[in-house]
Amino acid sequence: MSHFLIFSVLFCALCGSSLEAESKPNFLLIIADDLCWRDLGYEGSPDVKTPNLDKLRSESMHLRGMFNSATSCSPTRHALYTGLYPIRSGAYPNHTRVYDGTKSLFTHLKAEGYRVALQNKTHVGPPASFPYEHIDDADDLNATTTFITRNAAQPWFMVFASNDPHSPWTRGTKYDEAKINVPPYLHDNAITREALAKYFGEISKLDEQVGALMKMLSDTKQSENTLILFVSEQGSSLPYGGKWSVYDNGIHASAILRWPGKVKPGSSTSALMQYVDVTPTFLAAAGIDPTKIDVGCPDAHGATGFDGRSFLPVLLGETDTLRDHIFAQHTTIGTNGAIGPYPMRAVRDTRYKLIRNLTPNLTYTIGGIHKGELIESWQADAKNNPELAARVAHLFKRPSEELYDLQSDPYELKNVAANPALAEVKAKLQTQLDSWMLQQKDQGLATENLANTRQGKGDGAEPGEMKKNKGKSEKKVD
Repeated sequence: MSHFLIFSVLFCALCGSSLEAESKPNFLLIIADDLCWRDLGYEGSPDVKTPNLDKLRSESMHLRGMFNSATSCSPTRHALYTGLYPIRSGAYPNHTRVYDGTKSLFTHLKAEGYRVALQNKTHVGPPASFPYEHIDDADDLNATTTFITRNAAQPWFMVFASNDPHSPWTRGTKYDEAKINVPPYLHDNAITREALAKYFGEISKLDEQVGALMKMLSDTKQSENTLILFVSEQGSSLPYGGKWSVYDNGIHASAILRWPGKVKPGSSTSALMQYVDVTPTFLAAAGIDPTKIDVGCPDAHGATGFDGRSFLPVLLGETDTLRDHIFAQHTTIGTNGAIGPYPMRAVRDTRYKLIRNLTPNLTYTIGGIHKGELIESWQADAKNNPELAARVAHLFKRPSEELYDLQSDPYELKNVAANPALAEVKAKLQTQLDSWMLQQKDQGLATENLANTRQGKGDGAEPGEMKKNKGKSEKKVD
């Protein structure tokens, strides 16, 4: 072989490697913190101003059928990063960790040559399962810019995990409480309006962060080769705001995805999908077959693949369906202020949702929604308001079964579990839920009572109950 031919082969090999790296997209995953999906401009909020997110939505596909797998911060994030439902991975209470050996999206992409980072809120562990570089600046993007521009030949994956709008709501410009609209699932009084006005202000602060991230990508000329996914996390910590419940305010997530040249701007899909589907989708977008991945954590049947599935065909406009059902769970043990177990499991199709409350004989009590000035004001007003009294009572005590027709009752105010006309619907959903719990190794109350064994040892949550970020007031990590 001539020297020229040898040189040519080597040159082409090097070019192929470089082109392959350049063809792999960068990934920016933006996560809000305790944001109800309804409270965004592009989702139809009459009050909240989110111009940067609205612009991003116009450039993205709106994933209208996206759902969380859990209803508190740590299990939600573990599911998002691992592609596994929380009970299978071991990360099902709050302040939790996955089983040793479990792999995450950080693991998989790093093995494929990506550099990986997470900025701001962590709340996952152990570190061996989440091998990211950590950037601890809430608003300053200097370190972020350094990370994404470090090596032009290497693709990157970064999570920007905002702390907004998690309570206490101390950032952003407070809205005028006299002018806001109180949604029908909340009780309208002065205390509620004050809380909403502060919460809305932090949503606008989040929107500013999104705008800064978009500007950073533009300034560094990385907009065109970066896939961006924004998700709203579980709902707000207002009573019936979604957090700590498996109602749609808690498990339905707002999600928009931009991928220039691949995803049609301004498009939308109603395909049912979940946070567990994000990891296999990102891998597929990077040219990696997610069905060949061993996640390091087998399910009850010995399967070692993801619980999630790639929705890349949905993004590319090849189909508008992914799942027939989505599933969610909530574990109360280990949640701040929790008194006793009050586990919840849920299954939902495009119209109906079934909720199973495993300890209906007990009283549901946690610190977030059952204590404090807001719920106390509702209880005081309920003394002369029977309808409100019933709603407040429901916050503390649920029946064993709840069934909702989300087409006629989107706020889940009317439990139709006892309706004989829906017995077949309920039975089919029960079968789906039983099958899912079996596959997850979920033994119901017995699993709930083991929740504290999945906390506090090597997890990625900040020590104690509080953390500080630069530019951010102290935030409860719950």
